[in-house]
Amino acid sequence: MAPLLTVEKLSMEFSGNVVLNNINFEIAEGEILGIIGRSGAGKTVLMHLLRGVDQPPTSGKIIYHISACDGCGYVDLPSKSGEACPKCGKNLVSEDVDFWAEENAHKKRQIMVRSAIMFQRTFALYGDDRVIENVLHALADIGYPGEKAINRAADLLDEVRLSHRMMHIARDLSGGEKQRVVLARQLAKEPFLLCADEPTGTLDPRTAAIVHEMLYEAAKNNNMAMVISSHFPEVITDTCNRAILLVDGTIEAIGDPRKIIDTFMANGKDEMAYGQREAKLGDQILRARDVAKRYISVDRGMIKAVDKVSFSVAEREIFGIIGTSGAGKTTLSKMIAGIIEPTDGELNVRIGEDCVDMTKPGINQRGRAKKYIGLLHQEYDLYPHRNILDNLTDSIGLEFPKELAMRKAIITLKMAGFTEEKANKILNRRPDQLSEGEKHRVALAQVLIKEPRIVLLDEPTGTMDPITKIDVKHSIMTAREDIDETFIVVSHDMEFVRDICDRCILMRGGKIVKMGPTAEVLKELSDQERHIMTNV
Repeated sequence: MAPLLTVEKLSMEFSGNVVLNNINFEIAEGEILGIIGRSGAGKTVLMHLLRGVDQPPTSGKIIYHISACDGCGYVDLPSKSGEACPKCGKNLVSEDVDFWAEENAHKKRQIMVRSAIMFQRTFALYGDDRVIENVLHALADIGYPGEKAINRAADLLDEVRLSHRMMHIARDLSGGEKQRVVLARQLAKEPFLLCADEPTGTLDPRTAAIVHEMLYEAAKNNNMAMVISSHFPEVITDTCNRAILLVDGTIEAIGDPRKIIDTFMANGKDEMAYGQREAKLGDQILRARDVAKRYISVDRGMIKAVDKVSFSVAEREIFGIIGTSGAGKTTLSKMIAGIIEPTDGELNVRIGEDCVDMTKPGINQRGRAKKYIGLLHQEYDLYPHRNILDNLTDSIGLEFPKELAMRKAIITLKMAGFTEEKANKILNRRPDQLSEGEKHRVALAQVLIKEPRIVLLDEPTGTMDPITKIDVKHSIMTAREDIDETFIVVSHDMEFVRDICDRCILMRGGKIVKMGPTAEVLKELSDQERHIMTNV
């Protein structure tokens, strides 16, 4: 296969910190190249440079080998050189383009028209428009003939197996369905290169597998090269022709995907014997009795999102809430956090010596308790133009002397899974200079720095590679042991739940169907639940 692009001695620095160091590799036409590495290894930065996003590299080159029309400027694969341009009929001529060179800015824009990127944690859809309208917008952006656009949009939705949702409003789709609409919109551009940066990091394993299959089929059916990063090792081994292992911004190995994954996972063994620990729990800190939440839907009538559930959580306990989509676990967690009010029942939280009723509004009831309950949303957000130190200290809302602020920030970042060296390095960086996994841990630190009594974690491992997950497991255990923290974990990652939670509840249809020690509850999973959630 002809090379599509060549990366030569590519390096990138942010504020003097080296993020990529002397990167060299090639991607062939139609090749699927995997990138794996720990959170912060440089995967996202490399993706952005390949696509032309953000700022240019500090040094080095990305050379695109293309064929360009000598008439209209249309860009195509290098193997098309000598053929007639599909747009105007003139000749396609072979050309090598230094992608980030200032003098090639016009050619860079033309190449970007024929490439696409799927970002982490963002769907970039017109939320109020129908699914097919979203694809039509993408076709309009590239000047696709209006009279043919409807059929083309329908064909693209067929390709991602979403024809049965084409008239749905985009915001009403599930996460996996939204990601498939994103893919259809990218395929509308007929790209010869797609960069997919952790495209399924926040999806459950079953939905992620569907999206990965869509990506693989799209690459093969369209002779489209693809660069994909994923914290699911099987994605790299099952879909990629070659793989790169990034370690601290340097290529440590490149070659056969299975060998690369084996090398990566060799450092991912968790030696902590979770099942043998005996946690010393305190008194009850939270008690729910017959808690319910009902909604009225125009088309579905009365919806019992949470249906008379009762349970308790002890101080210093790590308590899990598991179940498939629609089971009611997210609604329950929002009631615990004080974001939504229960329809019925009692929900009491102990603050100091007092028992506060979360079902009652007011500064002396729910308002008082909310200050001591930290919630890390799956869709967290950081202040984009503030550095990490400011992100952490501003979240408290108090003025600190700089020395105390830095000390508090570093201690909290270590609780969230950073080494002390890494915590010091990132304090002056902005969020866009971190990987998604690093940003996720900073968001966790934002919660911990407020010194909550209870921390609610909503899908805490969604964007994390296997080794970073181990760090976060250890950090949760450390926070429990060192600062008497209590955690409630909402997750579809059953391995994580099995290792970290003392007890958990399994929810179906808004009800608790099983409660007890985690190992016993996991035995109650149905075959369908095991298929949808991570295997245990």
